[in-house]
Formats: sequence, C-alpha cells, structure tokens
Amino acid sequence: MEHKVSVQDETVRSVLEHWAPRFMVSGVDYADFTRLLSAIRSWDDWCQEWSKVAMIYEELATQAIAEGNLETAGSHLFRAALYYHFAKFFYVHDPDSYTRAARKSWECYQKGSPYYDPPAERVEIPFGKTRLPGYLRRPSAVERPPVVVLIAGLDSTKEENHTFEEVFLRRGMATLSFDGPGQGEVEEILPMRPDWEAPVAAVLDFLVCRADVDGTLVGLVGRSLGGYYALRAAAFDGRVRAVAESSGPFDFGACWETLPLLSRSAFRYRSRSSSEEDARIYAKEFTLRGVAHRIACPVLIVHGKQDRVIPWAQAVAIAEGVGGPKELVLFEEGGHGCNNLSTRYRPLIGDWMRRQFQAFQKGHPNARSTKGGKDHGTEST
Repeated sequence: MEHKVSVQDETVRSVLEHWAPRFMVSGVDYADFTRLLSAIRSWDDWCQEWSKVAMIYEELATQAIAEGNLETAGSHLFRAALYYHFAKFFYVHDPDSYTRAARKSWECYQKGSPYYDPPAERVEIPFGKTRLPGYLRRPSAVERPPVVVLIAGLDSTKEENHTFEEVFLRRGMATLSFDGPGQGEVEEILPMRPDWEAPVAAVLDFLVCRADVDGTLVGLVGRSLGGYYALRAAAFDGRVRAVAESSGPFDFGACWETLPLLSRSAFRYRSRSSSEEDARIYAKEFTLRGVAHRIACPVLIVHGKQDRVIPWAQAVAIAEGVGGPKELVLFEEGGHGCNNLSTRYRPLIGDWMRRQFQAFQKGHPNARSTKGGKDHGTEST
C-alpha cells in the first residue's frame, strides 16, 4: 500500500504517499531520505535539498577517484545521479531548476559508468534524425547473453533502472536501458508519443547488429506507463520474445481522473500539450484498445491492488485483451509499481524472463506461460 506520512505541505505529502517506496528500491539511502524529509518544508524546497545531497556524493566520488578507489567512486556517482534525478522529480513547474538537475543526473551517471559492476556502456541508437541514448550492461560470465530492454515510465529515466538491471544481470541476462520520446535526454527533442513500436524497433535493429549479445533474443520490461510502451511495441514487432510489465495502463486516458496532479502536469509538459484539457484528450491515444490482441509473445502482468495511480482493473483489462499466453499476478498489498513489495515482484519478473528465454532457446517459446492468474495477496491460483 502507499506510504503514509505526516507532512504539512500537501504536494510533498502526495509525492511521499504515492512514491516513497520507489525512492528506496531505486537506491536512495534510508538515512539520507530521513534527513531530506526533515529539511524539506515545502515543495519549493524539494529540488534544492535533493541537489545538495547529490553534490555531497559528487565530492566523495572525486575524492575516491583521486585515491584510486574506483568501486567507491562508482557507488557515489550512481547515488549522485539518482538524487539529482529525484531532485527534478515532477518538478516541471520550475524549468530552470528541473533542467539543471536533469543534466547533472546524466553527467554523474555517465561519469560513473566505467566503475559499475558490470560496467555500463554508453550507446547511441539511431532514430530518425536523432539518437536515443542508453546504457548496455552485460554479465561477465555469459558470452552472448539474451537482452532485457528496460522501458521507463512517465517520470523515470534510464538512470533510475540501475538497481532493477541487477536483477537480470545476476541471472545471466544483459540489460539495455534507454531514453525514448518524452524521456530524459530526449524529452527536449522529442515529445511523448503513443506509438512506441517505433523507438523499440530502432532498439531491436541496434541490438541485432551487436556481436556481444544475442540480439535475436530480446525481452521488454516496462513499469507504469513504460508497461504500456512495452506492450504496445510487442503488438507490432514480432521480434519481441517476451514482455513483463508492472502497473501499466491498458487505457491511460481512462486513468486520467485517478492520476495525481503532478502526474498530469508532467504528462502535459512532456507531451507539449497546450492545456490540461488538451493533455487529457491526448492521453486517450495511449491505449491498447484494438491492438492488444496482436500481442502473441508471452506476457507477465504484475499489479498491486492498492495502486491509486493506475487502478488494478487496468491489469485485468490487459490480461483479457492480450492475444497470446499471459500470466496475471496481483499483489493484495501492492501499491503503484509494487515498489513496497520489491523483494517479491522483482525476483518474480527476473525468474519469469529467464524462463522465457530458456524455453525459447529450447524451441518452445510459450512453454512456461499460462492463461491463468495469481493473486499474491492470498497466494491462491
């Protein structure tokens, strides 16, 4: 369920109640988090206070590099990147502060990329007249591993996927996290768009040309709106071998009234809609209606019944609409993204994706998928 907090400022309270578990599972240190809560008196303090802590980790990283402690430097630079990312979290009302924090996040993550374990290779994926930036990480013990492409949601970016990538890397899968239209480094160039089969096709074209991964064995993992993006891509591109999504919408427009105000503002900002009404109308185009039946690969749908951002009925609609084999997992106590149950949903997705790759390699791509559903609140099937 969502995190309950006692904070005076209404906007800060809303952010914490909806997304506090997401900060923790993404890699925010709990002690840093509690100190931040004591320093943030209002939403106007949010970006500045997170950035202050990020700067501390930048300075620690500089010292670690000077002393030759590169593993430590990587850890500090990742945390600096993450804190700058959350500094600009939904902070679109102040474009200058937002842009400064965003660019510092990208800078810190890239500076630390050689020091991560395994390292993160910066890649540039051709897409029309521009390029989509991303990071490819490969498990050291596997010669040509299958690839899990992680797709961010409405207010997340490639840098936030770092700890989730480790779930797949430990299981012998490579990971690719990238910024697509309306995300991260690309959002100033390309606004949000519903037809995510286009950027994903560019990613698949890129991967199949790599000699160090198996670009013919690619699965997609999307969270929140990224779940929609992943499913939409699979509906139009048969090269996608499997999709796992968490808390994604079947019809984003139908969720408009349940979205927090900050989410609506972020959607308007990144879609470049001229008004909230225009944004609401455009959100209706982000739907799987009429296309979900085209999805033939195995699909895992994970959702929490306490999700107040994307109602869990959306997960049921996805399961009913998908044309191929699917498994629906509902966590009784799960909030948005099930981040309050990360020790359960993340291994679940990692193990499931590995099974899909193993089954496909044996010539039975659907062998491990089911048509039924599971409710992980009661553990019944």
